[in-house]
Amino acid sequence: MSTSESPPRGVPRRPSRPDADELAALLAAAFHDDPLTRWIIPDDRTRAGLLPGLFRVFVDVSHDYDGVALSPCGDAVMLFLPPGASKEVDARGDELERRFADALGEYAGALGTIVGLQAERHPADPPHYYASFAAVRPARQRNGLLSVLLQELIDRADREGCAAYTEASSPGGETLCLRQGFVPLGGPITLPDGGPSLRPLWRDPR
Repeated sequence: MSTSESPPRGVPRRPSRPDADELAALLAAAFHDDPLTRWIIPDDRTRAGLLPGLFRVFVDVSHDYDGVALSPCGDAVMLFLPPGASKEVDARGDELERRFADALGEYAGALGTIVGLQAERHPADPPHYYASFAAVRPARQRNGLLSVLLQELIDRADREGCAAYTEASSPGGETLCLRQGFVPLGGPITLPDGGPSLRPLWRDPR
């Protein structure tokens, strides 16, 4: 996530389903060097080839719940789930497991480990928005684009009296969330075998 203090103006838009492949490619490029994706798929070339398919699954799921926000310039995207949707997604576990296996092949087990650890820590109540992924095209990073998308999401949550939850996979993402009112929720989620950590973060409505 960007940590710029001067976010650009503009109203985030909701992309249509035909944009899904393009959004998956954007997410794959932004997360290519992320510690989590490196842990799932260590080889750079293999990771570059598989990540678009993986993120296409996440984009499709978020689209199912109108949970995709795109910056006006098209260079930043946020995937989220509205209150109650996380439980519905959990009920689709068999379907999503098949899709992840198709996308990742032998690396699907590593993703399953992450998803399982996230599920153990994901708060069941109160109702909340869940920001699952946010990314900026590499050439446009550190320009405040994600600040706009995150602000729109928390403004929406505040209007509805709902909390917001996320897990930061990088120090920059954590810093951005802390600046916008999130606080740590328990300790980090640490992956096995010396893997990286996710930092659960929570924001009460204001």
